[in-house]
Amino acid sequence: MAEEKRSQGMTTVAPDVILSIARLTTLGIEGVSHMCTTSSVTNLFQKGNKSSGVRVLIEDQVVFIDLHVVLENDVNVRHVSRKIQDDVARAVKEMVGLDVGEIKIHIEDINYQTEE
Repeated sequence: MAEEKRSQGMTTVAPDVILSIARLTTLGIEGVSHMCTTSSVTNLFQKGNKSSGVRVLIEDQVVFIDLHVVLENDVNVRHVSRKIQDDVARAVKEMVGLDVGEIKIHIEDINYQTEE
């Protein structure tokens, strides 16, 4: 009997899946208050998927991500930003297997509201 060779096929990941991974990973990091939606003027001049403070662009199987976040009061901005970059890059690599080119963190505001 001859062995049948089968094509491995191809898996396609929608950019919205990567957007969701980046958003949920970011929101799970201590010190992040919430995501900030990008302005409509910015959206006119940038390509890629944008939603809820996340912009994802995929070029040649490499992912580029912009995250617009509002941080909690009294956090180390540099530490939280680096944690976001590390965790999002790891999540994208582990979940969908794509390389991450760069992750830009845009700190849009600090949440100074106190809960009483």
